Amino acid sequence: MQTLTELNDQFGIPQVLVFAEGKGGLLCAQITTEACSATLYLQGAHLAHWQPAGQKPVLFLSDRSNFAEGKAIRGGVPVIFPWFGQRTGARTDGPMHGFARTEVWQVALAAFSDKDLHLTLTLGPSDESRKLGFDHFRVAYELVLGSTLTMRISVVNHAETPLHFEEALHTYFAVGEPEHLRIYGLGHTEFLDKTDSFKRKTQTEDVLTLHQTTDRPYLNTTATVTLEDPDLSRRIVVAKQGSKTTVVWNPWSQVAATLADFPPEGWRSMTCIETANAADNALTLQPKEAHTMEAKISIEPFSGSATERLQ
Repeated sequence: MQTLTELNDQFGIPQVLVFAEGKGGLLCAQITTEACSATLYLQGAHLAHWQPAGQKPVLFLSDRSNFAEGKAIRGGVPVIFPWFGQRTGARTDGPMHGFARTEVWQVALAAFSDKDLHLTLTLGPSDESRKLGFDHFRVAYELVLGSTLTMRISVVNHAETPLHFEEALHTYFAVGEPEHLRIYGLGHTEFLDKTDSFKRKTQTEDVLTLHQTTDRPYLNTTATVTLEDPDLSRRIVVAKQGSKTTVVWNPWSQVAATLADFPPEGWRSMTCIETANAADNALTLQPKEAHTMEAKISIEPFSGSATERLQ
């Protein structure tokens, strides 16, 4: 594991990038630029905070989240690999959403260019991953943090056999009242309804609105998704490449009450729009092959009101 001194000596950038002990004593990168502020934990390569200059924070972070060694952080952007949800198939062991979000990643590059901080972290086999059957892979996670946020995850198969996996950037967005949101880009798209025994359904509406627990992996879609939030007077635009699954999740009161690391009313101020390859869109890499998935998040002003939305 890289030490705090090593990280600052090799990658620190005065007044821009400092490595420090964050919550729970976990090592984190603290980013402050003219364009944004951000915090990224090395455990899980977990982006916990991103706030463009002049904007409200874009990411939701649970105030009950665990910040402890080996515990997943609730909120921000968990990196999901190599399976999504419960592990299925020949083996069903291992933690929910895979091991990447609780492993400590290595910092490989940090550079400051044109107001943007470029940060790359890597993950390779560990004792834990080998126990779970993953011994010949490497993941690189590149972030470009500025007035927009680009997250790019690349997986390489170093084995002599195919590598089958799922992946996701499980992004929790900070929002106003969820019932006032309008989500564009998923109309007439097939999804799995995880609240209804994983039944296959198709969203017939052009615009998705939320009124109850929603947990939907949308399949075979490469569309850009726009989350329109009249309460916070903004649109969050999620453009993507190399991804064929988009997940929309809000636990609502029923599920939120069952989550120990989530405030009971936390669902009122978050909604996830996740860039993924999961379920039907799981990936298989042949030996020496690689795959890259990217999400780019940008913020646009929006002056409409919740009342106007309902008209």
